[in-house]
Amino acid sequence: MVSDGYYYGLGFGIAALVLGWLTSPLWALPAVLLGCFCMWFFRDPEREIPSVAGAVVSPGDGKVTEVALVRASGTDKLRISIFLSVFDVHVNRSPISGVVRDIRYQRGKFINAMSAESAAENEQNIVTVEGDGRTVVFKQIAGLIARRIVCTKKVGDSVARGERVGLIKFGSRVDVLMDVSAIPQVKVGDRVRGGSSILALESGLGELVGAGAAEVGARR
Repeated sequence: MVSDGYYYGLGFGIAALVLGWLTSPLWALPAVLLGCFCMWFFRDPEREIPSVAGAVVSPGDGKVTEVALVRASGTDKLRISIFLSVFDVHVNRSPISGVVRDIRYQRGKFINAMSAESAAENEQNIVTVEGDGRTVVFKQIAGLIARRIVCTKKVGDSVARGERVGLIKFGSRVDVLMDVSAIPQVKVGDRVRGGSSILALESGLGELVGAGAAEVGARR
């Protein structure tokens, strides 16, 4: 469990004791339930990280909402977007092995993370990782409920594929942007798991192929 789970759980536990003492145990029940939910929400399960060469893994758990070509920083990129509901694990992991070249925090709105506009307008943390001759950008994007984005890495840090790099508190979204040569291994509607689901494979072909291919490793 992420340490935040203990803090929230302890806070609601104290609130439950105070409410129970001042009123009745029945009034303490909502605080107890909220405390239990927070401890469950901040769970941090171990994951089996794929060793497939050229694999880009999912930075978070959730549902794939977009697999598309987009224009970013003047170049075409493959973007795969994943929506994290309040019932998903919210620990974020690095999509590839490499070195963190840039971290940029962008203030913004709190539009529903299911909306396409949230990718550009919402509060977000943009992390660029370079390794094995490629660069992958992933965004931790706040949602309608999320109000805090945590990144535990800094520029210059080395990261392994699937390594824990941060956390988004409550409902949110993660976007992964990579070269158009990458071959998607997921399609819209698929469920993925952070660190263990392969989103795409680097092909080196210089063009987008295989869109809508079957998911690899997300359901083990």
